[in-house]
Amino acid sequence: MTRRIRIQLEYDGTEYAGWQLQRQGERTVQGVLEEALNRITGENVRVFGAGRTDSGVHAMGQAAHFDLPGNIAPESIPYALNANLPDDIRVFRADEMPEDFDARRHTRGKIYRYRIYNSRINDVFLRRYAWHIKYPLNSDAMQSAANFLVGKHDFSSFQAADCAATNAIRHVYMAHVIRSGDIIDFEIFATAFLKQMVRNIVGTLEMAGCGKIKPEGIVDIMQAGNRSRAGMTAPAHGLTLVKVFYADDPPPPELAKYIPDSADAPI
Repeated sequence: MTRRIRIQLEYDGTEYAGWQLQRQGERTVQGVLEEALNRITGENVRVFGAGRTDSGVHAMGQAAHFDLPGNIAPESIPYALNANLPDDIRVFRADEMPEDFDARRHTRGKIYRYRIYNSRINDVFLRRYAWHIKYPLNSDAMQSAANFLVGKHDFSSFQAADCAATNAIRHVYMAHVIRSGDIIDFEIFATAFLKQMVRNIVGTLEMAGCGKIKPEGIVDIMQAGNRSRAGMTAPAHGLTLVKVFYADDPPPPELAKYIPDSADAPI
């Protein structure tokens, strides 16, 4: 007998070639989780993630599902897994779900955070988790540009060239630029994301922040539907998947207030 289990986990992505298993045999989060499950169960258990974070990207609230043989209690699963995982991956919750639950298809929204450290000299303790930009950035201009992202749009200009998505329409609920001293955080809450979408948006917001484009110029970039019109792809290490939301685990009120009362809203 097997049971469908959903786990929630966090990881430092520095030492991993992303979430997904790689043909080259590189170390990935999915691969390490499957190795841990193999040691616990003695069987090959396939893990399916809610999203495929890129090489070097971190997560505070990734989610995944797998079919677990045996009768280990859900509340014991995090402890069993963590005892077999490296210190840079930690499972903090496990729930038994209906047998048709799918961590990716049943996602109702995600929030990502991208961190920039805006100072002439880099910070030793942020170097693995923030993009260091030496020159001054105008965070107000970045927010003005980010405001145009909110709503349902075609984000083709911000998807990676090898993105496999057949539809680039995404609904962004919230896009905030928050500055605290030398730290600039960009937080974005949406139904789903295209490959490298957040990093490409951040590279474009950087252009607004340093005056290369006016904030309203991001509208022309979106309407062009051309990746070459947008900014650079921001480095992976500044990006963190903060949270994946489901029907039984909805966003808190401070985020839910951004969700429109419309039939097409997925939450």
